[in-house]
Amino acid sequence: MSKNTKSAAAKPAAKASASPAKSATKTVAKAATKAAAPKMREMPVNPPSRPSKELHVFPNPAPQRDYVIQFQVPEFTCFCPLTGQPDFAHFTIDMIADDYCVELKSLKMYMWSYRDEGAFHEKVTNTILEDIVKVTNPRYIRISAKWYVRGGIYTNVVVEHRKKGWKPQPRVDLPQHGAETGLL
Repeated sequence: MSKNTKSAAAKPAAKASASPAKSATKTVAKAATKAAAPKMREMPVNPPSRPSKELHVFPNPAPQRDYVIQFQVPEFTCFCPLTGQPDFAHFTIDMIADDYCVELKSLKMYMWSYRDEGAFHEKVTNTILEDIVKVTNPRYIRISAKWYVRGGIYTNVVVEHRKKGWKPQPRVDLPQHGAETGLL
């Protein structure tokens, strides 16, 4: 092998051995930069969700029959208007829709809107019924609010609305569902 051939062959090998070292140095530098200044997610102009008193509806997909829609809201919160202490409740809403159903996300944001409001158990349960009836005009709705213990007393408030002229079948048995926990 000639002297020129040896040096030409040695150069690529030197480049190849230097290349992983340079790349490792760049990787370490990038990691140090990332650790020093983590990338923050920018706050959206309109947050994806926030409390709202606005309930949205959609057309009932089966208005020809009575069927039960049940919503369970296990994390309802508001506060006592007298003491300012938090109140917690599990709401179950059983509804037989007529022309419109309640849109689920708007119901979630609506229930969330009570978090910073002072309200007596009876008042807030009746107000929620009235607001849902106002936008959906259901054939039937029952709201059961099971309020957690306060002062050693559990309070359950059950309110109902029946549409004028709605004649239920001889007997309407609403399904009994246990409280959902999110665990299987």
